[in-house]
Amino acid sequence: MTELRCSAKACSREASWGIRWRNPKIHDEDRRKVWLACDEHRVTLNEFLSLRSFPMDVVPVADLD
Repeated sequence: MTELRCSAKACSREASWGIRWRNPKIHDEDRRKVWLACDEHRVTLNEFLSLRSFPMDVVPVADLD
């Protein structure tokens, strides 16, 4: 299995979290994008999306389908 890497710029750490989000202006209710996050960048990526009021949820990588 391929190792999943954090989506934060210039980060090459293994991802532990999946941040599922959508931009309500362009995505339907059932459309979700996923950013992967290491423990260090989970909060930063989450805050970036929260500031834009994008709906999201955070789950462990193992729970992504």
